[in-house]
Amino acid sequence: MFATYLIGLREGLEATLVVSILVAFLVKSQRRDRLPQVWAGVGLAVALSVFFGWLIEYTSTSLLSRSEDRELFEAITSVAAVVFVTWMIFWMRRAARTIAGELRGKLTEALAVGSLAVAGMAFLAVIREGLETALIFYSAAQGASGDSGPLLALIGGIVTAVVLGVLLYASALRINLSKFFTWTGALLILVAAGILKYGVHDFQEAGVLPGLNNLAFDITSVLDPSTWYATLLAGMFNVTPAPTVLETIAWVGYAVPVLLLFLRPARRKPAPTATTTTDTERGADTGAEAEAEAASTPQRA
Repeated sequence: MFATYLIGLREGLEATLVVSILVAFLVKSQRRDRLPQVWAGVGLAVALSVFFGWLIEYTSTSLLSRSEDRELFEAITSVAAVVFVTWMIFWMRRAARTIAGELRGKLTEALAVGSLAVAGMAFLAVIREGLETALIFYSAAQGASGDSGPLLALIGGIVTAVVLGVLLYASALRINLSKFFTWTGALLILVAAGILKYGVHDFQEAGVLPGLNNLAFDITSVLDPSTWYATLLAGMFNVTPAPTVLETIAWVGYAVPVLLLFLRPARRKPAPTATTTTDTERGADTGAEAEAEAASTPQRA
């Protein structure tokens, strides 16, 4: 359940920060009359994300009658979820310092167009997070059918993210978002490795990949599946005592290189040699300052 809580917390906080940046810009620009359009766009994005999650579950449980088809569907969604997780964490790592400036620029353009453009801009800013959350949650919660724990954990993570976002906006709480996204990103990489391992297992059960009975090792005597810590490892990172060879290759082959790439120090841009500041540099500085001001948190490492 911790894995789904982490998914809800991470994705929810990203969406909450986006919304807080939009709201803060409208408030400071004396355009509170456009706030209803922002909330309408956000509400529509949330509703569509919930519908997408329901559609995935309905497809798996009702539309696919053969077990092989269900296994293949779950395998494909697992791989898609891993792709989204990987893209999301690296995108946030790269764009964290400029996202506020970009959102402010797009919202300025939308304000000049009209109400529908403002609602559409807010919708597009949130829908990506919502669709990602639905897909990743479905993949992470596979095997927990009939158990409401993962869903409650996801909702708990989202609620926690919303509370943190409100406190950040109200300047009642300050956290280092750079470190937050680094730690949660590293944990999500391990979660994604487990999702990929689960997907490989589903491909094997569907007959697409061989080696279903070819185990890499069996440490059941050491890691008893009935113990609480074995259940915790299996639920968080899909670490099981008797994985197949292909499952093990997939888990290690994804987790190790992606973690190394994600945790490596970011390259520092060379300092400008001229004393004058270009318009591009001023825009980047303004965007970073706007993000720090809107999110009420410093951008210090």
